[in-house]
Amino acid sequence: MMKQIFGRRKASKTADKEFAGGRTFNQLSGSGGADLSGQPPILPGTGHTYGSGNRTGFQDSRINDALFSSNFRPLPSFKDVPNTEKQSLLIKKLNMCCTLFDFTDAAKNIKEKEIKMLMLLEIDEYVRTATVKFPEVVVEAITKMISVNLFRTLISPPREKKVLQAFDLEEDEPLMDPAWPHLYHVYELLLTFVQSPENDAKLAKRYIDNSFILRLLELFDSEDARERDRLKTVLHRIYGKFMVYRPFIRKAINNIFYQFIYETEKHNGIAELLEIFGSVINGFALPLKEEHKLFLVRTLIPLHKPRCTAVYHRQLSYCITQFVEKDCKLADTVIRGLIKYWPVTNSTKEVLFLGELEEILDATQPAEFQKCMVPLSHQIARCLNSSHFQVAERVLFFWNNSHFENFVKQNSKVILPIIFPALEKNINGHWNQVVQSLSLNVRKLFSDRDPQLFTECLRKYEEDKDRDKEFKLKQELAWKRLDEIASAKVTSGEAVLVSPTLLRQPSVL
Repeated sequence: MMKQIFGRRKASKTADKEFAGGRTFNQLSGSGGADLSGQPPILPGTGHTYGSGNRTGFQDSRINDALFSSNFRPLPSFKDVPNTEKQSLLIKKLNMCCTLFDFTDAAKNIKEKEIKMLMLLEIDEYVRTATVKFPEVVVEAITKMISVNLFRTLISPPREKKVLQAFDLEEDEPLMDPAWPHLYHVYELLLTFVQSPENDAKLAKRYIDNSFILRLLELFDSEDARERDRLKTVLHRIYGKFMVYRPFIRKAINNIFYQFIYETEKHNGIAELLEIFGSVINGFALPLKEEHKLFLVRTLIPLHKPRCTAVYHRQLSYCITQFVEKDCKLADTVIRGLIKYWPVTNSTKEVLFLGELEEILDATQPAEFQKCMVPLSHQIARCLNSSHFQVAERVLFFWNNSHFENFVKQNSKVILPIIFPALEKNINGHWNQVVQSLSLNVRKLFSDRDPQLFTECLRKYEEDKDRDKEFKLKQELAWKRLDEIASAKVTSGEAVLVSPTLLRQPSVL
């Protein structure tokens, strides 16, 4: 009986030491190494898990804060110990930094949080100034500590009708994670570790593996823009250092895009992920692989579909333009794809699309322009007649672009007949004076360049206009006759028979 009692006391003391962060690294690593892919390990004595996202891990009333504070003490500085003991001290500091705190309560564990922050700074400096290759035990300890602190379940605060309404980050107040001052130092350490020349990529990839990368990508959905910005830098460095993971990273990001486009239309990190891809596309070798072309067609072009395109449009436009600059033959595919997803009722989005279209046309060759000039001209005509003055004005500014003007000049016999009615309609009836004036300027350019073609288009426009008036007159007479017949028979209760000659004919456009 006495042995059992003393045995329990001994086990309890051991648990208290482990809870205070004083475990040896053998206990941390175990025989199987760091398990970064499965469930996070349990924080001894608390019931909370490492990296579980529970940032209130020390709110449990079972925890004795006074005992915890007495055990969580600062360790000696690296400069105060001999070189032979620095690695052991590094591992002890990393073990202590695996302890999580509740940052939603600024008045809780103030001293311990300060101690941990100083430790993270010391570790970062140690890694930054290292002059020898990191052994596996150090690599494992660093990746373990980073996983514990960063990988957590992201909980978004409720926003009214977020899914139903057009999602626009610019209209929402930016959300700040109270734990960011602490997370920032962890991200800095991860960045320093990945970039360190003493970090052997072949060794590090045992711990910075597929699971580690996937969990890192999950954090891009963080509401805090500061965290997403650091993640962007970290993932880009990992992509550059670990070449073996490049196809996997591209595929994993692609899956995030698919889920966003076709399922949720809700993700906070699309702009940052596209920014990463912008630099990746810039490094693609020529000729482009089929995989990359499929990414353009199946992912980048459909990214124009979601309602919240404005949030990430600048980065998306850059990626699209990079593809066209890499391979000019893709211009026709891109322009047709843009027309396919052209907004109908969202004028702000239309203005963005027009800006992107102009950039794409700047990188387009004449042969590719000719392939898509007919559907493109029809879309330009629709934009010219937009009741929103910014849309009409933006497309009229295309004629200030010398590259576009050359395309029009070379193919005016095809383009002018399509857009001429839209120009005339603007001149004769648009409510905005600026649009009317710009339309007159464009009309004059065509009349000065090719008077014969202009006269022919004007004659055809007048004929169509007269034909349309005649047809509308016939329609009015037909409806008038129907009204008279119905009025004559309404008192008798007889059914009104409609003559086939009075049926509506198809309109002439």
